[in-house]
Amino acid sequence: MTMPDIQPTVLVLTALPLEYAAVRAHVEEREERVHRDGTRVEVGRLTSTSWQVALAELGMGAERTAALTTQLIHWLRPEAVLFVGVAGSLKDDVGIGDVVVGTKVYEIYGGKQTPDGFLVRPEALPGSHALEQAARSAVRDMPDVRAHFMPIATGDVVLADAESEIARFIRRNYNDAGAIEMEGSGALQAAHLSGQLNALVIRGISDRADAGKHQADASGSQQSAAEQAAAVTVAVLHKHRPREGSTDSEEEPQGATYGGDHVDFRSGTFHGPVTGKAGERR
Repeated sequence: MTMPDIQPTVLVLTALPLEYAAVRAHVEEREERVHRDGTRVEVGRLTSTSWQVALAELGMGAERTAALTTQLIHWLRPEAVLFVGVAGSLKDDVGIGDVVVGTKVYEIYGGKQTPDGFLVRPEALPGSHALEQAARSAVRDMPDVRAHFMPIATGDVVLADAESEIARFIRRNYNDAGAIEMEGSGALQAAHLSGQLNALVIRGISDRADAGKHQADASGSQQSAAEQAAAVTVAVLHKHRPREGSTDSEEEPQGATYGGDHVDFRSGTFHGPVTGKAGERR
């Protein structure tokens, strides 16, 4: 029986309408699909690639993101998950308009409160090595993009005061983080628990997470930051190859393989019943 030719899917997630629109501008032949629980995606083609993009706007917050990302992964079975959007800078050398690619993402609230103070128990998930390498390669040919590869902090807080207690807490305990946002850890956690999918967070810097946030937002910095993050995302997907397209000798073949007296599904995903017939051993 010949298996149908199914175009590989990448799930691209956003929180805000302007982030969604920035990615959507790169996706052609879009068709809206609705999950039985109401979550909507637009599925379309990314020009000059083998990728089918499923684009979703999930709203704000890591917990919400984790739940909806899990739902979408189970529904669409993507090969990769990317969370794309804007963030606030936590470093002097990470400027507005720059892009931060998350080498790992911190969930900043874990810890234990004791009489001696709050003891931090960091929770960190790494971004996909393959996607990170694709991003490093892609931005070399993007002279208009200043990219940083560093950790990102996730917290359910809009940080607009660099001298606040939460800002000092982040500098004290997550001092290598280059940006702060609200959804990345949820997306990576869902991807990790759903089978070690390739996942990455890409954020354009729209403000410095300080008292100047309102002025930066009013100047249109969120729009330009979202467009920069979307441009890097598209460049990553032009570099990153779907599994089905790989012919590298060092990569194991994907899907089911016949080994004489057994079928090997270790490198692929199979949905449906399997009927086996024992044969005489020689």
